[in-house]
Amino acid sequence: MAMTNKPYRSAWSLGIAALLVLSAYLFSAPTRADDVTLPIPLQVGLLVKVLGYDRNMPERAGDKVRVLIVTKQGSDESAKVAGQVEKALAEQETIAGLPHEEATLTFVDAPSLAQLCRARRLGVVYFAPGFSDAEITSIAAALGNVDVFTAGAVAGFVPLGIVLGFDLVSGKPQLLVHLGQARKQHVDISAEVLKLMKVYE
Repeated sequence: MAMTNKPYRSAWSLGIAALLVLSAYLFSAPTRADDVTLPIPLQVGLLVKVLGYDRNMPERAGDKVRVLIVTKQGSDESAKVAGQVEKALAEQETIAGLPHEEATLTFVDAPSLAQLCRARRLGVVYFAPGFSDAEITSIAAALGNVDVFTAGAVAGFVPLGIVLGFDLVSGKPQLLVHLGQARKQHVDISAEVLKLMKVYE
């Protein structure tokens, strides 16, 4: 099994690297700290590839990867991005080799979100833009012992406790990971993908 698995996983790693290079050509405009710095289809493509390297995803998901896209109430940008994420995910045949389904939710509060993750066995929660630092910090605290993979549209979410994010640095795309929060949420990303990321603890 090990001999057949290694080329497969190497191909996934090359796919992530290729997407990072491609996005450098497609999107290099200057942005604010709270902007979405990579196009949503590229974010989703990278997210799906990284999810394939989360060793705990099959057990977390069970028969299906359930993805929740969380929006900020009253934010048109948040709703727009959520729609783009849902569309891009619908074009993905599988996530981590499993079927998947998507739903969108307007954020109410962090404890309610944590309860929902447990009750519905959510595999992934993706945060659209529009959230304040305080809200993201409270979400990370509430999800600290919840088995779920979190990702966000805005790079600044990651230092505050969202597991995976996307940035553009000196015209080059970069994957960000909060490794400390990943451990708390039982996310176990393989070393060959972590080496492609900027790591926060």
